[in-house]
Amino acid sequence: MDTEDHHKPLISYLIELRGRLLRGVLSVLIISFILLPFSNDLYHFLSEPLLQYLPKSSGMIAIEVASPFLTPFKLTLSSAIMLAVPILLYQFWAFIAPGLYDSERKLVFPLLFASTTLFFLGVIFAYYIVFPLIFGFLTQAAPEGVKVMTDISSYLDFVLRLFFAFGLAFEVPIATILLIWTGVSTPKTLSEKRPYIIVGAFVIAMLLTPPDIISQTLLAVPIWLLFEFGLVCARWFPKRLN
Repeated sequence: MDTEDHHKPLISYLIELRGRLLRGVLSVLIISFILLPFSNDLYHFLSEPLLQYLPKSSGMIAIEVASPFLTPFKLTLSSAIMLAVPILLYQFWAFIAPGLYDSERKLVFPLLFASTTLFFLGVIFAYYIVFPLIFGFLTQAAPEGVKVMTDISSYLDFVLRLFFAFGLAFEVPIATILLIWTGVSTPKTLSEKRPYIIVGAFVIAMLLTPPDIISQTLLAVPIWLLFEFGLVCARWFPKRLN
């Protein structure tokens, strides 16, 4: 930890924070500008897990007049934010780094890198594993004579919610490591609370996913397994210095 940081006025921290926030926002805007010409292609890619289970005579619809434009634009902005996560996390790390000990700096950057990787793994898991199972089940569960169609805006909200849920769920190992590293808890204490954590995983899955047992189970089980993985990894991290 640099002793000179203790003597910096508050205004200096605020100016630095403003600068890093502006860099983060600028990165999102630049990525959005790059992705904007491909907004319709992005939406088509996103809708593939559902379209492959819909009858050829069926498809997606746009209820609102402006939906054909606003929905792909919203997807572009959401994609830009997700792609900018490494930049945003780096800005956060660079802001807090001067207040950390050298040993802590060596651990924080790998944790930020791991958290970014795990978030994207959660999104990939949702797209390639969860979506086909959910949409395959939901389309086949429709009563006879019911033509399955969905509004493009409602579909986007649905999948973004799942992306967020699974991306957040895959951060469980990082949260587990931080609890132990900071001394808030210990591996033994967390191990003893395993039954409560498993129940909590299903409660979280129930709150974050649609009301069907498939998506809830597909979220709750990875949360539990990732907790166990984080518990194992945390044993290799030294306790944070106070």
